[in-house]
Amino acid sequence: MLAWSDPIHPWSPSTGPTPSTERESVQDDRSWQTKSSDRFVLRWIKVNLSARVTPRLMSVQGLEPWMVTLFSAALGVLGGMFFALGLPFLAGSVAALGQVFDGVDGQFARLKKMESQGGAFWDSVLDRYADGAMMMGMIVYLVTLPAPLLSPWIIVFVGMFAVVGSNLISYSSARGEALGISLGPSTLASKGTRTSAMILSAWATIFWPGAPLAALLYLFVHTNLVIASRLVRTRRLG
Repeated sequence: MLAWSDPIHPWSPSTGPTPSTERESVQDDRSWQTKSSDRFVLRWIKVNLSARVTPRLMSVQGLEPWMVTLFSAALGVLGGMFFALGLPFLAGSVAALGQVFDGVDGQFARLKKMESQGGAFWDSVLDRYADGAMMMGMIVYLVTLPAPLLSPWIIVFVGMFAVVGSNLISYSSARGEALGISLGPSTLASKGTRTSAMILSAWATIFWPGAPLAALLYLFVHTNLVIASRLVRTRRLG
């Protein structure tokens, strides 16, 4: 996800490119598919999935990037609700669709020349709703299993730190950038990886109902190890 600008003026034959010329431009230039900060899993999703959807939306009259941003976040929250209701496969499917549209809004904004700092802010904030809702839904699902794999207290404890650690990945990255502090190499614990882990674990419940526990433990360990390493690194700066 990225950016949209305000106000928005839809393309029309008299004021801008036609849908056909826009599609030709999309085919010729691939720079709109990703941005420089995209890494690993998120880049793959944008190039191979989101980029297949975005060109088809270019001719939709009245569609604005912020609408795609909101739609993507709503799908993530809905996925978390389905998880909590004991419907993990549906939760994973809805969240996967949301992840695809998470890349569409930024691509759409770049193609339409509608990028803005306000759009980037919306994107970052609403991402946290989708991310958090999926994790909390996963926690509720694991606690309410007929035969929980771990004590509910342990699941809640692990889940609490998974949620906090995941949010701190994004917060510490933004804070480090604002302060001009180098936090080291890019981390694999980005939103794309975190969401993909939850989606895959949700789909894996077809074979093993307790599969989301593996994703929760991964989020608990990986995110907090990254935050700990960043704290150690910045402590050396004085």
